[in-house]
Amino acid sequence: MNQLAKNLACEWAKDNIRTNSVGPWFIRTPLAEPLLNDEKLLEEVKWRTPMGRIGEPKEVSSLVAFLSLPAASYISGQTICVDGGFTVNGFFFP
Repeated sequence: MNQLAKNLACEWAKDNIRTNSVGPWFIRTPLAEPLLNDEKLLEEVKWRTPMGRIGEPKEVSSLVAFLSLPAASYISGQTICVDGGFTVNGFFFP
């Protein structure tokens, strides 16, 4: 998805079309709830997330809303992670 956003951004820029993608980590949604109900998995996810919590849907939707505003008119070809710092923390396995 990261590369697709970049390729489409380059291809469609001449038509004034911006392309970005959003990379969420665990977000508290109905689809994720069965996983998050597993206390062991929930604690593992929180431990691996620098912010120490699960994301909320509004945190993702706010980013998507921002990307559709004129304020983001010069942002294209980016993948923005909504992950509480998970990707910058690395994939450490004890």
